[in-house]
Amino acid sequence: MQRGRTYNHAKVQEFWQFRWNEEDVYELDDPEDPRYVLGMFPYTSGNLHMGHVRNYAITDAYARFKRMQGEDVLHPMGWDAFGLPAENAAYERATDPRSWTDSCITQMREEMETMGFGYDWSREVTTCEPDYYRWNQFFFREFYDEGLVDYRGAEVNWCPDCQTVLADAQVVDPPEDVDVHDHAEGVCWRCETPVTTRELDQWFFTITDYADELLDGLDDLEQWPDSVTEMQRNWIGKREGARVAFSVEGYGDVEVFTTRLDTICGATYLAVGPGHDLAKTLAAEDDAVADYLDEHDPESMTGVETDLTATNPVTGAEIPVSVAAYVLDDVGTGAVMGVPGHNERDHAFATAMGLPVRKVVEPRGDGTVEVDVETEPYTGAGRLVDSEEYSGLSTAEAHTQLLEDLDSAAVDTQYRLRDWLISRQRYWGTPIPVVHCEDCGPVLVPEADLPVELPEFVQSRGNPLDAATEWKETTCPDCGEPAERETDTMDTFVDSSWYFLRFLSPDLDDAPYDVDLANDTLPVDVYVGGKEHAVLHLLYIRFFARALSDVGLLDHQEPVERLINQGTVLHGGEKMSKKKGNAIAPHEYGAETTRLFVLSAAHPNRDFDWAAKDVGEAYDLQQRIYGLVYDFADGEPTTDRDGPAEQYLERELDRTVAAATEDYERFRIHQAIGEVRGLAQLLGQYRAYDVPDRETYRHGLNVLLRLIAPVAPYLAEECWNMLRAEGLVVQADWPTVESDLEAYDRERTLVTTVRDDVRDICETAGIDDPERIELVVAPEWKYNAYEIARQQSGDSIVSAIMGVESMRERGEQAESYAKSLEGRGHGLEPILSRATETAELQRASWLLDDEFDAEVVVHEAEAADDQLASKAEPGKPAIQIS
Repeated sequence: MQRGRTYNHAKVQEFWQFRWNEEDVYELDDPEDPRYVLGMFPYTSGNLHMGHVRNYAITDAYARFKRMQGEDVLHPMGWDAFGLPAENAAYERATDPRSWTDSCITQMREEMETMGFGYDWSREVTTCEPDYYRWNQFFFREFYDEGLVDYRGAEVNWCPDCQTVLADAQVVDPPEDVDVHDHAEGVCWRCETPVTTRELDQWFFTITDYADELLDGLDDLEQWPDSVTEMQRNWIGKREGARVAFSVEGYGDVEVFTTRLDTICGATYLAVGPGHDLAKTLAAEDDAVADYLDEHDPESMTGVETDLTATNPVTGAEIPVSVAAYVLDDVGTGAVMGVPGHNERDHAFATAMGLPVRKVVEPRGDGTVEVDVETEPYTGAGRLVDSEEYSGLSTAEAHTQLLEDLDSAAVDTQYRLRDWLISRQRYWGTPIPVVHCEDCGPVLVPEADLPVELPEFVQSRGNPLDAATEWKETTCPDCGEPAERETDTMDTFVDSSWYFLRFLSPDLDDAPYDVDLANDTLPVDVYVGGKEHAVLHLLYIRFFARALSDVGLLDHQEPVERLINQGTVLHGGEKMSKKKGNAIAPHEYGAETTRLFVLSAAHPNRDFDWAAKDVGEAYDLQQRIYGLVYDFADGEPTTDRDGPAEQYLERELDRTVAAATEDYERFRIHQAIGEVRGLAQLLGQYRAYDVPDRETYRHGLNVLLRLIAPVAPYLAEECWNMLRAEGLVVQADWPTVESDLEAYDRERTLVTTVRDDVRDICETAGIDDPERIELVVAPEWKYNAYEIARQQSGDSIVSAIMGVESMRERGEQAESYAKSLEGRGHGLEPILSRATETAELQRASWLLDDEFDAEVVVHEAEAADDQLASKAEPGKPAIQIS
């Protein structure tokens, strides 16, 4: 292969892809508890975008790193291939969803291979294939038998544009330019159309059965981002409180849920939500209520007063009843006791509607704290006032006493979490394995008849399966009479709730996955994906693991041990998006430059802005590394020497390996690349300083290539080959540390600080061309004094140091130094020993010689002028420049 001195990955990528495939370097045979590294598999949109590249570059770098450390690594890839966008795309292009999806997969796989991602393609899964989705249907049957499936009429979220229902988690906050008035509280997560509601018979997974388990399990997810666990905690929304009944004139009891039963005497109104039975009853006879139900804005603090009154069960007071938009039908009981003096939302509603505000709780203390609840509600704890016989009690005492005294009050726990609505009125999804029989009702399709495959696609508005008459007509498995297939398909989040299990045994015919293998392999060691999936996906996989455990198909209830959320790639301060016209295609700057840049720009969980300058730096790093290896392989002069420069370089190689290894392990990949960048610069400086020692320099290049291999595999492989190193770099051993590096960070800090100090002195003194640089290491007694100071916790540092006879003998000199240490306070950082500091400065002296072209002398205090030596301190040698 003819090479030039400029590196171009496009010229070598096909060759190295061929070699990697020929060697099966990424395939894992019969894994036994491998390191499972997984990126959230992509929806088949047709092109990789920069978010994909960042996600998969992170997992690829870590997988390559672990593989080089000698571990068995499972790093698979597949396709989240069902979903409405494919159906819409097919409709727009007058084709069918499968053809569109297959073409997208082909293109995305080619792009992934071009990017150099090292996947075990032998484990590829595609969720729209019958051999995959048959197991969705199998799980449906298993969950049904376990009592985890429900079929019922419900008011559901409906997207008019997608013509399908949405789960609560798929209704998202609207963009600023979308008006949601007269609609439900949000927009469709896919198309941003304002969502409405409908009453439909639907299939649900009863995820609410696991509310407490899912909540408690969050405490065990120590390697998940706090933001994700908090989002799930809030989504589950457990609230402990009480139910209590208010008697409504002419209607009967209306139960409310409250977390502040202690404030019941401050209730000045009762409000029910638009979906409450009382509101519907009133709408039949009150035009004002009927109009409000039709036209209300769910985001507003509006309401309509009724002619009814309710009786406060404690005070006996008659309070007005309203229908209010802010009372949510699916939260609590759909009714609230309005306590505007001590609840922010109640206060806002009362202010808007002109309802009275009462203070029944005031802060505990000396009585000097006054609260004006007319202006702002007081929501804290305290003691009760104006609360009948409960006045004077603490809020906690009053809550307990009221539960005992009120016959209609009872302890209650409420959740925000709702059952998972899985029915979708679309074609491109898993058919729900049910037939509807007039006599038998809904009947499961027998396991032997799975999979229920999708019929040929028919273009239609709404649900295409309704138009598939021949497919829809069938017989009842129970009675044999004519019946109809269920025409709803499953939410595609069902597909992605267990795909990580199928990767373990993708070709298994008689089970969804090898249970024993799953129990040995799970949890997934590292899972990388966007924070936006905290509820839409991550809550569902946790539910699925628990449900599978309950049906005897899995031992693990938490499927993922470590979660990494990758940040967003911005351009011009905004997320890259085709809609916004600011997207940059991954291939635009070249695959390797792109992946090197997205990994070096920031910590994986941070957002960063695409900048051409920073991309240029990634390109320059490749060229620098390639040039170093190319020139060495081309026969540049070398020698055979083992002097201070070589000793420093060997030690710095070890320090770099130690730092980069820790960075890769902790997913600080941007810092690992920084280590590589520094090492490449140092090797170039060493080569330019003098004719390099061949073995030292070759060893340095060898280490450099192995450290860069996880993030720039084509470059590393091409250079590894030029270096005539053994085998493939992807299969090479990760470099190890050869020396004792307990204090490597302090050694680095010492050299960096000294070089900075020399520059500052030259600049301050106006020395443009120094001839001699003298570095003087402090006397031994100062190191001893420093260690005495470090060990002090309570006593005076000066007293402790001067309490040592050898220090007292030094008189004012020792006392002055002790006072300077005491001035720094306790918690002094560890320092190098005197011998180590001296040796490190001697090894690093060539760097100052190279930079300033000056004679560099390093010696200890005893060999220096007394005045100069007196200025030296541990970790900060005295410096004299002439």
